Amino acid sequence: MIPRYSPKEISSIWTDEARLDRWLKIELAAVEARVKLGEVPKDEFEVIRKKAKFDVERVLEIENTTKHDVIAFLTNVAENVGKESRHIHQGMTSSDVLDTALAMQMRDAGKIIIDDIEKLLKVLAKRANEFKYTLQIGRTHGIHAEPITFGLKLALWYQEMQRNLKRMKRAVKVISVGKISGAVGTYQHLVPEVEEFVCKKLGLKPAPISTQILQRDRHAEYVNALAIIASSIEKFSVECRHLQRTEVLETEEYFSAGQKGSSAMPHKRNPITFERLSGLSRLIRGNAIAAMENIPLWHERDISHSSVERVIMPDSTIAACYIIRKFTDSISQLIVYPDNMEKNFNASYGLTSSQSILLKLTEKGLTREVSYQLVQRNAMQSWKEKVQLKDLILQDNDIRQVLSEEEISTVFSPEEILKGIKKNVDYIFKRVGI
Repeated sequence: MIPRYSPKEISSIWTDEARLDRWLKIELAAVEARVKLGEVPKDEFEVIRKKAKFDVERVLEIENTTKHDVIAFLTNVAENVGKESRHIHQGMTSSDVLDTALAMQMRDAGKIIIDDIEKLLKVLAKRANEFKYTLQIGRTHGIHAEPITFGLKLALWYQEMQRNLKRMKRAVKVISVGKISGAVGTYQHLVPEVEEFVCKKLGLKPAPISTQILQRDRHAEYVNALAIIASSIEKFSVECRHLQRTEVLETEEYFSAGQKGSSAMPHKRNPITFERLSGLSRLIRGNAIAAMENIPLWHERDISHSSVERVIMPDSTIAACYIIRKFTDSISQLIVYPDNMEKNFNASYGLTSSQSILLKLTEKGLTREVSYQLVQRNAMQSWKEKVQLKDLILQDNDIRQVLSEEEISTVFSPEEILKGIKKNVDYIFKRVGI
């Protein structure tokens, strides 16, 4: 767990109090269903509804003896209800309560995460439009490639988070099922109508088929959705960390008044939040592996998944909520240096226009192989001698026989480069929907 940084409203879902409260709601709903079926006298149900309660400390005390959490809970409830408690848990098995309650917890946590993703999307859209036409060098393998805009980078993240939103909504839907089907899922000692009533009352759907448990592919899909979200957040964070390197400094994590970057070096301003998000993302991905390991259980059920889920479900949802919120804050406050972007763009001697020259040559009738050779020999010389590619191209007789000085100058013109990019940026933004 990460209590120091846990968003309070999502961590509260995973407290003992919240878990046992859901257990009680399930048990009461099951008794109510049996009242409607004529199996439990209504006046006895009213006694149960009025008196049924639990005390966390007392439940834990009983569990020390029983070594069984649900029995301890039922014992404590029975202490408060009296003889009418004989109707509670009738025909049910522990996992009817455990799995249905866990589904409620995962659903409720998932809704918070969905809301957080939607807030992040708004911030990404806003900042993408802010830097829609801010020229930046695109990099592949860490090396200057061709021009992009910083807004395009943010629009890419926006679109990825849209996919993550869909994944999370789908995962919440998949996990929003309950089961009140008894020891091996056959309704041997109760009827399916009880399950249908309980699930509807609790905002779930009945699992079409179950064993003693809900099948863990549902839970694995949910945690894997969180892991993909976390991986996206790490991807974005790693990019921000790269862009803050001293020799790049195109963006910088917000550094508040009074903040300190190093105990030894007073000058340090480090991307500590983005680094923290990278670390927590690894934790969630590791939990996804554990969730998948929980799928292959013995026969109709064993208990090997239970202890795992007591750790990975709270930790994964709390950590996911935290990293989404911290990334949202960090992007909203991200310091952007357009001047440094322009400076870095111009640092590679115009080499980023090499493909444009190549295409101009092929348009004039030269083969691609010959065009590539002509441009590459000048590009290698430009890089080695640290001179502008444009100047070398203008001095290359083989190229000048094909391209005029005006045609070459147009290719390297910053205004023409940005003009071409703007047109395509508008098209991409429209397609992305921001």
